[in-house]
Amino acid sequence: MRSSELDYDLPEELIAQHPAERRDASRLLVYERTTGVVRHRRFADLPEELAAELVVVNDTRVVPGRLRLRRESGGVAEVLLVEQLDDEGRWEALARPSRRLRPGERLGPVELLRRLGEARWEVFLEHPPLGEPPLPPYIREPLADPDRYQTVYAVEPGSAAAPTAGLHFTPELVARLDVERVTLHVGLDTFRPLAVDVLEEHELHGERYAVTPGAWSRIAAADRVLAVGTTTVRVLETIARGGELAGRTGLYVLPGFEFRRVDALLTNFHLPRSTLLALVMAFAGVAETRELYRLAVAERYRFYSFGDAMLVL
Repeated sequence: MRSSELDYDLPEELIAQHPAERRDASRLLVYERTTGVVRHRRFADLPEELAAELVVVNDTRVVPGRLRLRRESGGVAEVLLVEQLDDEGRWEALARPSRRLRPGERLGPVELLRRLGEARWEVFLEHPPLGEPPLPPYIREPLADPDRYQTVYAVEPGSAAAPTAGLHFTPELVARLDVERVTLHVGLDTFRPLAVDVLEEHELHGERYAVTPGAWSRIAAADRVLAVGTTTVRVLETIARGGELAGRTGLYVLPGFEFRRVDALLTNFHLPRSTLLALVMAFAGVAETRELYRLAVAERYRFYSFGDAMLVL
């Protein structure tokens, strides 16, 4: 599949710069795969759209890992913590200006240990992360409340970005649903852009995940499973293919993929030429996803991390 097949036209003003005033006030585009029916709802209506689905969420917590630092020369530098490597302060990180930086250089509390390629570094951080929420570059407005870049059920710290489909839930809405939890720490794979013309040539580095035996027993036995977000999909489908209950997943979901445990998908509207959009196309259909995105643009849905949501049944 060509990466150009993941292109679509999006007016810049539809890129949400801030979350909705109330989480569940976001809009919800509902698509039934068997009938082709589309409904326009509010996220608070989600329980009315579900039948017997077990709702599986990713309970990872975003690390305040965007560190704005200065070099010893006085120049500006930035480090984005991507994944914690051990309990001794070693992290994988993205650093810039990467080409000017050198192994052994100190950037305040950060020591650059070695290059990993593609602006990736192994670094040492002398204390727990005390930076800013790592908002995507397309969000240009400051975030008044950092908790709005966390889900209400976030528990396990370790992510470099939020599992954004979950940002719409409120505690009250969660209480109305049958919910089970898994953990995938969002890292480089989730937000790394495609840099190849053919999707199959894109390389995934893998992300850490964990599921308790009790949670997997419920998920495996459920009549229907609703995966909240693409990260949850990757966990469930990894284990459904014989993966361990904890480890790393490099599962790459492209059109033609056979879903073994995910029966419905709740997701936000994703960037063009992204592996996330490819996953949605794999689940909903390539032509169908293009039409749904065209409709979402025409109906003025809000896109990306702080935007609206889509439910594919």
